[in-house]
Amino acid sequence: MMTSCSPGWVNYMEKHFPTCIDHLSSAKSPMSMFGAIAKTYYAEKAGLTPQEIVTVSIMPCTAKKFEAARPEMGRDGYRDVDIVLTTRELIKLIKYVGLSIGKLPENDFDSPLGLSTGAGAIFGATGGVMEAALRTVYEKVTGKTLEKLEFMDVRGFDGIKEATVSLPGRDVHIAVAHTLKNARTIMEQVKKGISPYDFIEIMACPGGCIGGGGQPIGTTNAIRKKRMAALYEIDRNLPIRKSHENPDIQTLYHDFLGEPLGEKAHELLHTHYHKVDKPYTFN
Repeated sequence: MMTSCSPGWVNYMEKHFPTCIDHLSSAKSPMSMFGAIAKTYYAEKAGLTPQEIVTVSIMPCTAKKFEAARPEMGRDGYRDVDIVLTTRELIKLIKYVGLSIGKLPENDFDSPLGLSTGAGAIFGATGGVMEAALRTVYEKVTGKTLEKLEFMDVRGFDGIKEATVSLPGRDVHIAVAHTLKNARTIMEQVKKGISPYDFIEIMACPGGCIGGGGQPIGTTNAIRKKRMAALYEIDRNLPIRKSHENPDIQTLYHDFLGEPLGEKAHELLHTHYHKVDKPYTFN
């Protein structure tokens, strides 16, 4: 199985390795999942119709604009995410309107869906999606509490990282790659049927989302590494560090989605991908 939260990577897979698409996780990206939930669960809580809600995502990634426009990312004539601004565009907007961030009063995030975990924070770094998944997989499979949450083998700036995680009855072989050059190395193995890995994370951008194409111009590897370190510091300092322990998510499933991978969860949180023979066109 391969991760599917990097739209640049997904598009690359659809165009260059279409015979391997069945290996892609059907899970939408966090952005598209949130958009789908905002226009269903949140709409229900707020007494609104989906058409009365405009979802705006601030992303470090230019390819998120492409993802939001995909016809698979919506239903009943509306999109999960209506507007995507890159972080660079947000900076320009803040400067244009003369907004002084330091003078804004602090406030809590909206509820529900305002609470995040350390596992969510590290999604932005190469290896972070893998580590977040492993924290949950280990506990769900073993039934034991994972005391040491850091999976150091999947961290760092190496182009391809490998690790083995021992679970009851088997070892799981994993790989993490960032940049499409390294993705091609991994995918050539998969295509030939000689890949030794069970689970593969791929990010299109150097360093992961922290090095996205929508970030400020002039980003260097030194800056990317500092951003990566900042995400891991956020993770260490948050009281909840495992995705499945997020009480907002637990309530979401209990009150609205039902069981994970159930019918409603599959409808809203999952999608499908397909071979691309010609450029996408969007209305």
